[in-house]
Amino acid sequence: MARPLYDIANEVRRDWKKVNYAAEPYLSAMGALGDIKENYYLDTGYSVVAYFLANAGSWRGDTAKRVKSELKAMLKNA
Repeated sequence: MARPLYDIANEVRRDWKKVNYAAEPYLSAMGALGDIKENYYLDTGYSVVAYFLANAGSWRGDTAKRVKSELKAMLKNA
């Protein structure tokens, strides 16, 4: 069972001290979602996660690598 997206978003905020401005709206949306199959207004959870990953290239380190892998697995299994 996958972790809720809001838990993942909280972990990202704890680790990524200066969140990229382009990733911020998607990180905020993830903070309001429990599951990748939920919608955030007119966006799907799937697209929110995909766009977050597309804009999170500057987030690096062990936590970033682990969390990005977790999110990619969620996309693959959605």
